[in-house]
Amino acid sequence: MSEGIGDELIGIDLGDKRLNERSKRLLEALAENPEASVNGACDGWSATVAAYRFFDNDAVMPKKILRPHCEATICRMREHPVVLLVQDTTELDFTKHPPKDARCLDKVDRFGLYAHAHLAVTPGKLNLGVVDIDFFDRAPETLGQSDERITWPIEQKESFRWLEGFRLARQLAAELPETQIVSVADREADIYDIFVEAEQQSGPRAEYIIRAKVARSTPEPNPAAGKAAYCKVRDEVAGAKLLTTRTIELSETPKRQARTAQVEIRALTVLVKPPHARPHLPPVTLNVVLAEEVNGPGDGTDVSWLLLTSLPIGTIEEVLKVIDYYVARWVAEIFFRMWKTGCRIEEIQLETLARLKNCLAMYAIVAWRVLYLTYLNRTCPTLPCETVFTKSEWKSVWLVVAKKPLPSKPPDLAEMMRLITQLGGYNNRAGEAPPGPQPIWIGLRRMADFAQAWQTFGHET
Repeated sequence: MSEGIGDELIGIDLGDKRLNERSKRLLEALAENPEASVNGACDGWSATVAAYRFFDNDAVMPKKILRPHCEATICRMREHPVVLLVQDTTELDFTKHPPKDARCLDKVDRFGLYAHAHLAVTPGKLNLGVVDIDFFDRAPETLGQSDERITWPIEQKESFRWLEGFRLARQLAAELPETQIVSVADREADIYDIFVEAEQQSGPRAEYIIRAKVARSTPEPNPAAGKAAYCKVRDEVAGAKLLTTRTIELSETPKRQARTAQVEIRALTVLVKPPHARPHLPPVTLNVVLAEEVNGPGDGTDVSWLLLTSLPIGTIEEVLKVIDYYVARWVAEIFFRMWKTGCRIEEIQLETLARLKNCLAMYAIVAWRVLYLTYLNRTCPTLPCETVFTKSEWKSVWLVVAKKPLPSKPPDLAEMMRLITQLGGYNNRAGEAPPGPQPIWIGLRRMADFAQAWQTFGHET
């Protein structure tokens, strides 16, 4: 795996050939032992010092680190008719050991960063790569001012990042005219400016799916609700006819266990008036899909999704596609879990934010690689394993785990991943769910040791 992940930095330009080469070696080292500290991942003190100097170099920046990986991601996107650009934000808490120039999270005594990531994901949940990551934090004096910011221009708000994410989707739509780009986001992205911009765009289009947060209104008065009241979008679609029911597999989150949900699905096209604080904006037409759980557990985790979209909803198949695309958004949550828990990035101790952000960008590529292999195994199991693994990697694992002579040709990806997950503690019993990222990254770490031994001591085959 290590040699493959180094290829994600082909073409990196940090202004110095030696620095470019060091970036690849460092990425490979971090990938071989993602849960270790920077010291633990590097081979000896001199390599550790070189890593710290790399992160501290003024020529090194997160955007420059991610740029070649982003270019490789765009190449992978070209191979798919539809790609979801999933955007989401996660909190990175460094309160226990903050960099000396760290600022606040949501309280004055909590320090760290927020990371807003843009991931390219297929409808089949294959994470093709990290298109971009933006970091932001807060000054203590700005906390508790949400009410004052309501009437500010969108460009001055933190929420502007969601509009920028949609603009990134539009940029990719222009660059990839043969691929449909759909911006997918959760409730924080329910920003009226996005709907206006999407409706007014010309040329190559990006579409969107956003889960509603705001109780939006139609221009139609609702006399039953009192003076100056308007009909609500949710009420309108809830009163529409039932289109179909659907079974949805819900993944595990901090608030719920994994389970199966049965949902009723309705859809409607509605005209929506601008919010009270933005009266200068025009009304917009939204396609709305409502998915509500039937006989849910009643513990606050029942599915009740009001999805706002620019995608067509004229048929049941089109409506179900909107739901399926939204469900694929969960890949972002799995990516964050791998980044934070698998790579243990909140345990990193670096003196400045600049060094920390450079390190975080490296680990983002590591986390992506594990997820990519996880879902590539599910979507393309018959690929030859040498598509993603070197000879020293698959051959060493084969001899250690399969305990059989090497085959005359490389095994397929499914067989290789079965051996790797077995190294990671997965039982591979009949009827079990497909392996998740954890046994894969544990197995990959052990594979790196076997491959290094193979290269060091040699083998006659």
